[in-house]
Amino acid sequence: MDDDPAAVPPGVRAALSVPCAEPRKPAKAAALRVDEIVLDLEDAVPVDRKETGREIAREYLRGPIHGRTAVRVNAVGTPWCHQDLLMCASHRGPGLSVVVPKVESAGDLAFVDRLLTGAEAARGAGPRVGVQALIETAPGLAALAEITRATPRLEALVVGYADLSASLGRAQGLHPQRWTGVQDAVIVAARAAGIRAVDGPYTGIADDEGFRAFARHSREAGFDGMWVIHPDQVATATAMFTPMPAEVGHATSVLESLERAEREGLGAVTLDGRMVDAAMALSARRTLARAGREEAR
Repeated sequence: MDDDPAAVPPGVRAALSVPCAEPRKPAKAAALRVDEIVLDLEDAVPVDRKETGREIAREYLRGPIHGRTAVRVNAVGTPWCHQDLLMCASHRGPGLSVVVPKVESAGDLAFVDRLLTGAEAARGAGPRVGVQALIETAPGLAALAEITRATPRLEALVVGYADLSASLGRAQGLHPQRWTGVQDAVIVAARAAGIRAVDGPYTGIADDEGFRAFARHSREAGFDGMWVIHPDQVATATAMFTPMPAEVGHATSVLESLERAEREGLGAVTLDGRMVDAAMALSARRTLARAGREEAR
């Protein structure tokens, strides 16, 4: 990620996780309006179908892709990880990233970075593949600072609640407020690195009040977006993380005020009776990034 503290990563409000155990679900997902599709080659694909899952993902990437696509590869150290990464690096289209599960150290991402770099060199022209780190274990939580410095490819930290529950000895399906410490740690690490903080999925598949409460908590905690595991949840998650028109208008006014002050050589500027400073500018850019506005760049 760019070291410029004013840089804000592009918004992904909802990321739909799609199993690649068989081709029907990825084909259906291709027609959906969602910020990011995550093709899952790890937990959603049985061991005896890993190669089949990879071919399903490869075929999906060959088709017309709308928006961002990520591939959740198998974990570093498994027999399938390097083959998954090579498949992703062969893709020449824009907006592709790999989600690396169970990241526990900078070394995990350094391996991913080196393999992608070599594969991209062999491929030739094409955009660089991004990386997202799934934080799913106690060692991963403890190493957040070093993980965020492991590779300039890193775009996001994603919370993985199911495996974290097992790693930390917590019951499955806890209320999101019981995860406040973990959520704050991930968000602080992401903000310090200038990358996205993404909440993990709600365990249910319905767009019910439980899911909406979970999504509301994620937004209020400070996450940029969240994963969902069913298409019915996409619209609610997208709406939850989409700024209201009044928020967009205020954010635009903040940046316009600062630009005007810089242009006119003013030492300070106020808006609606409040001083406008760098913190407000960063918050404004983050709001506009979630709204998909170019002013955030």
